[in-house]
Amino acid sequence: MDEMKSAYEIAMEKAERLGRPSEEDVNKWKYVPQGQEIALGYLKNERNLVAELGNYDEDVRRHVIAGAQEILLRNIDIPRNDSVKKSNKRAMEGIKALKSDKAGIENVYSKMRRIFEHYEQQGEQQRKQAYEDLKMDFEQRLEQALRQQQMGVPARGMVNVEAQPQFQEEWRRTLLQLDSQYHKLLDEYKQEILASP
Repeated sequence: MDEMKSAYEIAMEKAERLGRPSEEDVNKWKYVPQGQEIALGYLKNERNLVAELGNYDEDVRRHVIAGAQEILLRNIDIPRNDSVKKSNKRAMEGIKALKSDKAGIENVYSKMRRIFEHYEQQGEQQRKQAYEDLKMDFEQRLEQALRQQQMGVPARGMVNVEAQPQFQEEWRRTLLQLDSQYHKLLDEYKQEILASP
């Protein structure tokens, strides 16, 4: 009968089959998280992004930049409030400092700013209209359900539909759907930034 192997022995056999990681992989595993940490500190106004990048040798700096860029891009979002606007501005400034093609990045930023403006102006109108439409639809459905239960007694004004959990859930879904078009475009622009030198 074969001997049973411990989990450690099985893991060691798998590691041997995979071989030793390359120096490139080791550098990536080590320096990408350091870049992420620097970017988080930068976003909190606690660290100087450019100065800290100067502390790394040329051969590993690109991994640090990749980590920092990942965090900065993740912190760019549609401008739901002033806090997000400030975060966007700070993250975009940081990315621009990391890139060599400043004009190319500024072109992408122009497209992003148009999306942000649209979200704040026309998007706000769309959200208000969608909210009112949903509220009216929900009131009608609730009124019909109550009418069926109470044999024709008018229900209008009896229940605050906006306070109903079902209404709130429906509104969250509607809002996610409305915002998805902005997120899709924003993600495309983020990919352009990643591809830029």
